[in-house]
Amino acid sequence: MAEKEIKEKKAKKRRKGVFAYYKVDEKGFKRLLPFCERCGPGYFMADHGDRYTCGHCGFTRYKQTEKDE
Repeated sequence: MAEKEIKEKKAKKRRKGVFAYYKVDEKGFKRLLPFCERCGPGYFMADHGDRYTCGHCGFTRYKQTEKDE
């Protein structure tokens, strides 16, 4: 029985792939993450909650918070 439960849990994982970077609607598509300022187009930055980080060059851009403004 335990093997069956494990197999079911593994099957429920969703493939993210390109779907994590773009959102498609009637008007076209929208990029959900910014490109790296150093590396240029094609290198998306990872979202870490309070900052964006490039995995290629290590560039970090901090997000603006309401109390900073």
